Amino acid sequence: MNNYGSLVVVAVVFGMGAAVAQAPYAGMQSRSIKALSDQEIADLRAGRGMGLALAAELNGYPGPSHLVELADKIGLSEVQRNSARGMFEAMKIGERLIAQEAALDKLFADHAITPETLSAATSEIGTTQAQLRAAHLKYHLSTVAMLEPSQIRQYSALRGYGDGAQQHRHRH
Repeated sequence: MNNYGSLVVVAVVFGMGAAVAQAPYAGMQSRSIKALSDQEIADLRAGRGMGLALAAELNGYPGPSHLVELADKIGLSEVQRNSARGMFEAMKIGERLIAQEAALDKLFADHAITPETLSAATSEIGTTQAQLRAAHLKYHLSTVAMLEPSQIRQYSALRGYGDGAQQHRHRH
C-alpha cells in the first residue's frame, strides 16, 4: 500500500474512534433500566458481588459464593457448606436496588422528575447501595469465623492470591 493509502486508512480509523468517543452511551438508550446493564441486573438478582466486597476478598476474607464453588477443593464440612450457602442466599438483596433504579428511570422517561423526587430517589438508591455493599462485606467477614486457617490459605491459593499466609492476620 502506498503512503496515501496508509494515510487514508489511518484517517478513517481515527475518525471512527473520535465518533465513538463522542457517543460513549450510544445503544444504552434501549436498556430497560438505563443506569443498569443486563449483566448488572442479572448479577444483582443472583447475589453476585460485582466487586462490592473486594476490600474483604483481597485481604483474606473468603466470599460465601466462592466457598460454595470451592467446597470440595478446600474440604468444607457439611455444616460449613450449609453456612456458606445461607450467607450467599442472604446476600441476594439486589431486587430493591433494581426497583429503585427502574423508578428513577421512569421518572425521567415520563418527564415527571423534580428536584425533590430526584433527591428522594437518589437518596434511597444510595442507602440501598450502601446496605448491599455492607451485606456483602459482612458475609465475607463471617466466613472467617467458620473456617480453619488452612482452609483460608487453600481458598486464597485457589483464587490466585498466593498461599494466603500473609493475608491471614485476622482473629479466628
